[in-house]
Amino acid sequence: MIQIKQLTKTFKNTKGLDNINATVESGEMIALIGSSGSGKSTLMRCISGLMVCDPGSCGQIEVLSHIMQRDGRLSANARKVRTEVGVIFQQFNLVDRLSVMTNVLMGALGRVPTWRAVSNLFPPTERRLAMESLARVGMADKAWQRASTLSGGQQQRVAIARALTQRARVLLADEPIASLDPESSRIVMDILAQIHREDKITIVVSLHQVEYAISYCPRTIALRQGRIVYDGPSSALTPSFLKEIYGSETEELFSPAMDKATRHQSPLHRKSATAPAAA
Repeated sequence: MIQIKQLTKTFKNTKGLDNINATVESGEMIALIGSSGSGKSTLMRCISGLMVCDPGSCGQIEVLSHIMQRDGRLSANARKVRTEVGVIFQQFNLVDRLSVMTNVLMGALGRVPTWRAVSNLFPPTERRLAMESLARVGMADKAWQRASTLSGGQQQRVAIARALTQRARVLLADEPIASLDPESSRIVMDILAQIHREDKITIVVSLHQVEYAISYCPRTIALRQGRIVYDGPSSALTPSFLKEIYGSETEELFSPAMDKATRHQSPLHRKSATAPAAA
């Protein structure tokens, strides 16, 4: 579903990404971890085509068997490929003054004429899909509220519903729980896991908290200073191994609310809910 070859991205004199090579298979749910400045968001933006790699670096990204970008340029097919790639951002990216339903319907923009979108005259089929998507994330009862009235966790669930309405085959979630409290974080991660399980959507989720990577994603790619330092089973991410690859940065990879005793217990042994809350 995603193939990354020799990807390098430089900001002034600093390499944000340094010769990244990775493959994501169809139906995988993969965590991307790393401390601040490790390159997680830069990599996610490059995969989605929102940022291009260094010209002359021979970097290339394929998504859904189509070239997204090569050698610092987006391909002619990039816009078409993007219609099947849903992106969930840390800051939700909802339009506050619009209703929840209208925000979710924005996921259908790639399928409806511009005049319908501008006039908010989406076809009944798209409206039904949007409501079904809201129901799946436990937000159907908020469909006609302004987005600005929702809590952070609720807004992120609406953003996920928007990606479902897009009918995305690949879902990129860039630190979707970084701004949320622990309970909202758990709900959002449960929803993503449920979508992955039921729809077989390929999901890449960047996370600052390693315990969520271990709990929800069978495979983890770990970045440090723009380089991949680990790519393998999440179950191998023990505190001692993380200390080995991250050194003093290890403390950044755990939630502040997680005490040291709990950190030494694999989150795989702690059950998480499998269905989103109703509100």
